[in-house]
Amino acid sequence: MLIVNAIAGLLGGVLLLRFWMQAIRVRPPSSVAQFTFQLSDWLVRPLRRIVPGMGGYDWASLIGAFLIVVLATSVMFLFGATPEIVFLTALHRFLEWILFGFMALLVIEAIFSWVNPHAPMAPFIRALNEPLLTPIRRVVPLVGNLDLSLLVALILLQIAQILLGMLFGR
Repeated sequence: MLIVNAIAGLLGGVLLLRFWMQAIRVRPPSSVAQFTFQLSDWLVRPLRRIVPGMGGYDWASLIGAFLIVVLATSVMFLFGATPEIVFLTALHRFLEWILFGFMALLVIEAIFSWVNPHAPMAPFIRALNEPLLTPIRRVVPLVGNLDLSLLVALILLQIAQILLGMLFGR
């Protein structure tokens, strides 16, 4: 079960990253692009024939990530679970993956800002977080020269995670 969850988490995370990069129109560094596309093209390309991108969004990547979580959840409930339970559990896990992904990006940005703000990957991570942080920065001012928007975003994502757990009865 651990191996299935690890593989599903990695592949689902890559698919969600691919969706997010294309949704906010961020050009990844070549190493990230190569890793992302090589790991996910086998699923995204066939899905694009069925679900083309619309409105500037790569729906095939997002649907692919959801299919991965449904498959991993189905393996967990191999025997004795109704399709409704598998679907609801998969939906809960999928939304959790999205929240955890945003949290991870924020933590990575914080680490870059402390350790090496001029690292080659830092602008890419900053661009991925910008749509989350811009609305918060309009409300939360700088304190000294300290930007608390990362901390506020992490707290808001944790609140969303708690609400999600309450919504799904966990």
